[in-house]
Amino acid sequence: MENGKARLDWVDMAKGLSIFLVVMMYCAASVGEDTGRTGFLHWTVAFAMPFRMPEFFLLSGLFLGQVIDRPWRAYADRRVVHYFYFYALWALIHIVFKEALIGRDPGGAALSLAWAIVSPYGVLWFIYMLGAMGLVTKLLHQARAPHWAVLIAAAALQIAHVQTGLYLIDQFAAYFVYFYAAYALAPRIFRLAHWAHDHVLPALGLLAAWAALNALMVFSPGFRMDPVHIQMGWGALPGLHLVLAFIGALAIVVSASLLVRLPWMNWLRWLGSKSLIVYVAFVLPMGIARILLLRFGIEEPNLVSLLTMAVAITAPLVLWWIVRKVGFGQFLFERPAWAHLPGTGSNKPALAAAE
Repeated sequence: MENGKARLDWVDMAKGLSIFLVVMMYCAASVGEDTGRTGFLHWTVAFAMPFRMPEFFLLSGLFLGQVIDRPWRAYADRRVVHYFYFYALWALIHIVFKEALIGRDPGGAALSLAWAIVSPYGVLWFIYMLGAMGLVTKLLHQARAPHWAVLIAAAALQIAHVQTGLYLIDQFAAYFVYFYAAYALAPRIFRLAHWAHDHVLPALGLLAAWAALNALMVFSPGFRMDPVHIQMGWGALPGLHLVLAFIGALAIVVSASLLVRLPWMNWLRWLGSKSLIVYVAFVLPMGIARILLLRFGIEEPNLVSLLTMAVAITAPLVLWWIVRKVGFGQFLFERPAWAHLPGTGSNKPALAAAE
């Protein structure tokens, strides 16, 4: 079933799973840093390490083929400017709030703002990279680069574990292969999703086998975990990490295709449709909730992590709901007409949603 935005229900369901895993990782790490202790969320985060961000990039590249042939201006407006707008806006909000107001360091905030132009800032690096990857993919398409050649080169970059010290380059090298693979292999991924939806028992069997394999590769010799950092076992080996990431991302596709069969899980699909809203805005309420809970004497890491995670996910949605009700602040989650490129058909009062 395809909705008016040319997206499928299972894609939103997969994004719902993804945003949960991302917020969980940041909550567990921040609580672990403050308490010096680990909890069960750390083990969940460790299990998801091979595929947590790769599947987010894979999902983000799935529908690129539907717009890649648009004229440059229309394409750039939708797949480049769109993400850079939300990155710039929320980087400004995060930096001003955390460094200028809380940290009382306006000079440091100004420096961070300048660096944020060329080096993705904080958790918002993902939004920045979507714009950059969309731009590079369009250039490769214009150059008629063969999919197989790009995939081999992108896989080589990931396996090489590029460490230049430049965050933009390092993160691009680590994750572009998943974004581009989704664009190049989208029909096959959709067929896998449809197959899983129609073949429940075999799909569940594949998921069980994958879960066992993924756990073995993560928690094998070499695995280490402290309250902030996690090191995989064999799953960290070059090449094997790439394979586990792709298999894990496809496992999320299969899982989402099965979950859409359950009406009582529709809330997760809805959350996935608002995943960008949560992603750009969860960090600030997460930090505030964690600090308040610890100051109130709640120090059990599992409880603090769960409560912090609940606030981090719901607070952006509450803010989004308030903005819609009061009619002010829509620019936080919707791109206004002035933020579109001229001639793209968006220079009208209507706002372009964040997703």
